[in-house]
Amino acid sequence: MAPVTGSTGTLVLAGTPIGDMADAPPRLAAELSTADIVAAEDTRRLRRLTQALGIRTTGRVVSYFEGNETARTPELVEALAAGARVLLVTDAGMPSVSDPGYRLVAAAVEKDIKVTAVPGPSAVLTALALSGLPVDRFCFEGFLPRKAGERLGKLREVAGERRTMVFFEAPHRLDDTLAAMAEVFGADRRAAVCRELTKTYEEVKRGPLGELAVWAAEGVRGEITVVVEGATASGDEGLDAEELVRRVQVREEAGERRKEAIAAVAADAGLPKREVFDAVVAAKNAARTAPAEGKH
Repeated sequence: MAPVTGSTGTLVLAGTPIGDMADAPPRLAAELSTADIVAAEDTRRLRRLTQALGIRTTGRVVSYFEGNETARTPELVEALAAGARVLLVTDAGMPSVSDPGYRLVAAAVEKDIKVTAVPGPSAVLTALALSGLPVDRFCFEGFLPRKAGERLGKLREVAGERRTMVFFEAPHRLDDTLAAMAEVFGADRRAAVCRELTKTYEEVKRGPLGELAVWAAEGVRGEITVVVEGATASGDEGLDAEELVRRVQVREEAGERRKEAIAAVAADAGLPKREVFDAVVAAKNAARTAPAEGKH
């Protein structure tokens, strides 16, 4: 199918099933059948999807994944500018949510090209809904760093987060991640491990992080989404800025870097890390100006 020239095209982000092919939204089949270009994270998975839907793509199919996303984006934007309707699909779920897509959306928006979506299944929202944890406020943290030290650092950064947190994780790293979460958040913090959502062997394991870490040590397979309860108010919640700064200083004197000390104090106090950081900066500025103010 040749694109219509003379006007800009449309970028369509299409959600695909996260497991059960019957969850494919009705519009997905129509868009796959009529798009001028279908950009797919994995063209082999795309073929399996179209076979399951009983359709054929009529447009050009190109690969669009992490390895070629930067190089291929200008090509797709050029096609969009020439009037093509470009459909972007990833292996599962919504494009750009821990998947390729953000660069293309940003580039299209910059060129004032229309961007729309075919809403579809989301592992983030599905896991959140099944977790049994509060869903009124939540945040998505994606994949944690692979290296143990960086992973601990990231967890310390969000230790004081009050909203329910959603993470993705690879099955072979799940036990280490849950153990690290138990160490940073506390072994009693409630969580849920959602495995193989909407698939035949779907499983949702709920419990304290300490217990889930022991369970995962035996080995877990499949696509994993972890939902963790947010921090609750502690007895330290009413600490004033002076005490927060003092606690950071104690940790720094013990050898911790300031960034880690601030994150730890915030987690212990059940406060946003930014609040502790601002207190430390204010104290530093006050100490710097105090001598000058005393001279007359």
